[in-house]
Amino acid sequence: MQRESVRLSIKNSTSCMFLEGDLIIPDNPIGIIIFVHGSGSSKSSHRNQLVSNKLNENNIATLLFDLLSKEEQDSDIQLENANLKIPGAILNKFNITLLSKRLSMATEWIMKHPIIGNLEIGYFASSTGGASALMVATKYHIKTIVIRSGRTDLVDYDLLDQIVSPCLFIVGSKEKSLLDISKLTIKKLRNVEEKELSIIENASHLFEEEGLLKQVSEVATQWIIRHFK
Repeated sequence: MQRESVRLSIKNSTSCMFLEGDLIIPDNPIGIIIFVHGSGSSKSSHRNQLVSNKLNENNIATLLFDLLSKEEQDSDIQLENANLKIPGAILNKFNITLLSKRLSMATEWIMKHPIIGNLEIGYFASSTGGASALMVATKYHIKTIVIRSGRTDLVDYDLLDQIVSPCLFIVGSKEKSLLDISKLTIKKLRNVEEKELSIIENASHLFEEEGLLKQVSEVATQWIIRHFK
């Protein structure tokens, strides 16, 4: 098992920022999953780490990375603490277009990686990350997508016709609004041959109830293994 801390650079005309990530490559990997976390989360999310560990145990490489630089995260915190309301302003963590660009960067970084660049790529997304995962899947060959509690209503539904990747949606039974969103998204994924909704009974948005997050990791892992093989 190889573990590596990575940095993806973001350069513009005035500065250079970095996205921090953790790349884990088990022996003889059968594919790699890029994690796309939701608003306010990070690569340190214990929920994503639990799923990542389960995937690593099954010979699947993982990349957990921060979609925002430290500077961008600090900017969001300052705006929230100051309770500033600027017309038309969107916090970085809610900017789906920005988050999608970052996921594209990570995807291309993996594709150019000297060791794992030939592996099939999949996404495990949550919350607003679900919208970004679907948007980016229109640009690349993504083997499979798993979305937990996804805000896929934030995607332009016209884009969904361009997606062909198999999609699994995991939602807690207590989240009625997210269930409705997932069902509508599935209906609009007209060109996806395999799409499925897995409802975890008695689960809320974050699956904090005892044992249910483990259930999420098992459902997601079995789906991903099947599609990588």
